[in-house]
Amino acid sequence: MALKHKRYDCDFGCPVEACLAVVGGKWKGVILFHLLGGTKRFNELMRLMPDVTQRMLTRQLRELEADRIVVRKVYAEVPPKVEYSLTEFGRTLEPILKSLQKWGSNYIDQLTKIRRQQAKQA
Repeated sequence: MALKHKRYDCDFGCPVEACLAVVGGKWKGVILFHLLGGTKRFNELMRLMPDVTQRMLTRQLRELEADRIVVRKVYAEVPPKVEYSLTEFGRTLEPILKSLQKWGSNYIDQLTKIRRQQAKQA
């Protein structure tokens, strides 16, 4: 689902909606986070995300490519070699993804503390 380029002339929430339309969903953020570390081949991404299906990974990568966040490079060899990397514009997501990682770590820590307290009370 490539971002539909429409004019955002509405209230405050629209830029957030635009961002989430590009990076939202279960897998796109994870894909982008892995690509922050550098270029990855398709199978390498599959190994890094064992719960994603091949079909879903392909779909998410195509959407990110259509939105100019990821670039796909195909090498003319047998078997075909395909690599994915962030575009220069895609790299601008790095501080956002790092902030999400930090928030997620804090969230997991909080949940762990709450569950331990609940277990002690039970």
